[in-house]
Amino acid sequence: MIDELLTGLRAAGEETRLRLLFILSRGEFNVSELTSILGQSQPRVSRHLKLMVEAGLIQRYREGAWMLFRISTGCGNSELAQSLVGFLDDEDPQVARDLERIGQIKAQRQADAQAYFAENAENWTAIRAYHVAEEKTEDALRRLVGDEPIGRYVDLGTGTGRMLEMFAPLADEAIGVDLSREMLSFARANLGQSGLDHVQVRQGDIARLPLPDGSADLVTLHQVLHFVEDPAKAISEAVRLLDRGGRLVIADFASHDLEFLREKFAHRRLGIAHYDMTAWTKAAGAKVTRHEQLSPPAHLAQEGLSVAFWVVEKI
Repeated sequence: MIDELLTGLRAAGEETRLRLLFILSRGEFNVSELTSILGQSQPRVSRHLKLMVEAGLIQRYREGAWMLFRISTGCGNSELAQSLVGFLDDEDPQVARDLERIGQIKAQRQADAQAYFAENAENWTAIRAYHVAEEKTEDALRRLVGDEPIGRYVDLGTGTGRMLEMFAPLADEAIGVDLSREMLSFARANLGQSGLDHVQVRQGDIARLPLPDGSADLVTLHQVLHFVEDPAKAISEAVRLLDRGGRLVIADFASHDLEFLREKFAHRRLGIAHYDMTAWTKAAGAKVTRHEQLSPPAHLAQEGLSVAFWVVEKI
């Protein structure tokens, strides 16, 4: 313990590395973004980052060709890292300049995200026209999740990060996982604008999650399973993450026969049948403790989509 602490103190005992700790306490950044904020060369910044990773002060994650960094949480010298950041004053001239550059990076992310949304908004709007307003779906999810504090929250297939925006404020730690780098960039920009600096987003396959057993108090799957090749595997992985007393909350389309969604929007399944969900959760060692549905808008009659909700707990 003493050796680890001393290693951390030595690694942090330099101006640029203290600045890096502060920057990475405000979110996750890649090397290019860090060099822009610090105004230093990439090789120099990379050397500092390597030393701090080895000392357990920061963590790194690969996302395609990118390597992303953030301050350590729950491992290594995370407590030391957080304590050191606490000594830095936002009014310090150097810290203030770094904060300004952080703001510029986040603003650029938001601009890029909005451009991506604009390119794809037509598809999303077309599908939304077939089911109840998103506000009603979100109200139902809020009611099912509740407002009690959460230790660790994991959102699978996080997409735009909307579920993280809704529920991460309840959590000590929140992680979003998605396979798409474009969607992760979108989510990262949204979360940065929301000031949710304790939230991480990670590239990963929800059928093979890089997270330990029993590590989550809440897991959500929002409009994900109808895109998944093997929903049973995704459910099994989600249940694996649940700690004792934890909950998996799922929202997806109920079973339907709108074949054009498969042909035009790459839906692999035409909704999720309740009997399938019951079977998948049972096979994963869990059970459905609550099931609800929101009917489509009345004017659509049989041509609309019902949104189904399931709350799942380990047996």
